[in-house]
Amino acid sequence: MLEIPLADVLEKLRTENPWWSPPHEIPEVRQSAPRRPYLKLLMNLVRAKRPHRAVVLLGPRRVGKTWMLHHAVVELIRDKVDPRSIAYVSTDHPTYHDQSLEKLIDLLSQAAKPTSGDAPALEYVIFDEIQYLRDWEVHLKRLVDDRPDLKLIASGSAAAALSRKSVESGAGRFTDFRLPPLTFDEFLELKGQRSDAFPELAEQQQRGVFYQAADVDDLNRHFIDYLNYGGYPEVVTTPEVRANLSRFVGADIIDKVLLRDLPSVYGISDIQELNQLFSMLAFNTAQEVAPADIARRSGVVRETIKRYIEYLEAAFLIRSVHRIDFDATRFKRVHQHKVYLTNPSLRAALFKPVDETDPTTLGALTETAIFSQWFHQPEPLYYARFKEGEIDLVSKDARKVNWATEVKWSDHAAKNPKAELSQLLRFAEKHRLKEVTCTTRTIRGREKIGNVEVEFVPSSEYCFTIGYNLVAGKPHPAPSAPLFDRLDS
Repeated sequence: MLEIPLADVLEKLRTENPWWSPPHEIPEVRQSAPRRPYLKLLMNLVRAKRPHRAVVLLGPRRVGKTWMLHHAVVELIRDKVDPRSIAYVSTDHPTYHDQSLEKLIDLLSQAAKPTSGDAPALEYVIFDEIQYLRDWEVHLKRLVDDRPDLKLIASGSAAAALSRKSVESGAGRFTDFRLPPLTFDEFLELKGQRSDAFPELAEQQQRGVFYQAADVDDLNRHFIDYLNYGGYPEVVTTPEVRANLSRFVGADIIDKVLLRDLPSVYGISDIQELNQLFSMLAFNTAQEVAPADIARRSGVVRETIKRYIEYLEAAFLIRSVHRIDFDATRFKRVHQHKVYLTNPSLRAALFKPVDETDPTTLGALTETAIFSQWFHQPEPLYYARFKEGEIDLVSKDARKVNWATEVKWSDHAAKNPKAELSQLLRFAEKHRLKEVTCTTRTIRGREKIGNVEVEFVPSSEYCFTIGYNLVAGKPHPAPSAPLFDRLDS
């Protein structure tokens, strides 16, 4: 078998690192992509010298991981780091197949060396799409231990595979950083609409409330646009991509995940079964699913269904949310759970965009969008289901329930809260919550019912607030909620 010549490998590495050569700058085309606010949080980890850990950037396809890594190079160069000491390699390229991480670092050092004179030692090494390298976690762990002079950054699109191996092999050596699809806040910013929608944002930020839009009806129009087209930067910024959403999301994201990523990482053979399951889950986002029921209807073994759901979570296409009971206790045996798309625009791409004429689907996608804002937060969220009803979002720790939210895309509950929110109020009384939140379509306000104060806030404003606050490291607005951990800690 012929092998790729060493000269070709070195030339490819030089092509991927144009800042090694004068004028030692990253090309404008790599800087031109919009910067996501998460870059600041990532750079806190990249710049950190202690503890000595590798940073593992996780996220779905096409949310801007590679662009963010290029922006990280720009930031390091602005920090006066010698450009020749920063190395980037896209490890999914065929040129690097069967190369270990240690070998790649040797090759990078060779490629960075000028024809005359000395080159500085490497300080930062970036491995993009690392999951395609065999036993990457073992080699990355070894590099962290053996090369304290290197800051190692890796990225990948197979979340569960990377996270699991990160925990198993990289405990104390890897720091995971999750990059979500666009938040509603970022969507408005990319469209140039944030300042118009929230002209008093800075003032409201000081008060720590749900941020109020200047015109909630106008914000709702942007919100529905976000539900249909808001997950990916290219969809927002490129009209041609937006006009052909099904092809972009279908061919460039879903098909590559189902046909390439998952088979290569997990060895899946029956892609048709997996695809059918994903389509069913996407159509029913925010609904409760029972693997046993799916198995009976489809003829696929239950354990296979459960594995497929794990695989789809691994690729950041869906998120499972576990159920708790009225006492906020998790069930020991999980027979059913809720499944959400990681961003609502996946459903529009697979089926059709939604509008005001379909309130049922709008309600499910609103719940999906609100849940997706918490993508980065490591603490789990739950939903409560008991004999008398259901509560959409619950935050709890080992000791107590912290807050509870009921998600609505209508104003009915705000007009008749005692009847519409009776189970939420019972749950709040049970767990001594002084206040709870119910989202609406347009109504804002507060009403005390018994011992519980209910805050009503439009879903679009709630969605914006959560996404904005998480990036800024701010707390959930509910006074009964604990402060979120800083995302950059």
